[in-house]
Amino acid sequence: MSVPTITGPDDGVMSSSEQPSGWGGPRRRRSFTAEDKLRYLAAYEKACETGDGGAYLRREGLYSSLMSEWRRLRDAGVLGADDAAVSRAPRRSGLTAEQAEIARLKKELAQANSKLETTQTALDIMGKAHALLEQISESADSEPKRGKR
Repeated sequence: MSVPTITGPDDGVMSSSEQPSGWGGPRRRRSFTAEDKLRYLAAYEKACETGDGGAYLRREGLYSSLMSEWRRLRDAGVLGADDAAVSRAPRRSGLTAEQAEIARLKKELAQANSKLETTQTALDIMGKAHALLEQISESADSEPKRGKR
């Protein structure tokens, strides 16, 4: 029975041939330009239309929280036509007060429009129900009354 021998000093570090497959060590944090964000967001939204949003995120190594944040920034106008100016601007956490107010007002407007549409649909239905009840009432009045036996 032979005992394996160590040919060099054991410093506790695995050589590249001994490391498990897929092990790449620590990764650098990725950064995205405004143009990248818009491109990823457009591709993600297109994938979501066909039900492949999750697969797209896994393939690209992205998270849904990033898509939510980028969508919020895009809708607030931060990722718009001024991409170059935004990317050169010093980093700030969050939106400016004006951008936050614009985003809040856009959300409020969307909710009000949705509520208006629901109300208009309900009024349309009630109008049709009223017309139907009037028609039933008129037809009941025009029928001859039957006497008791």
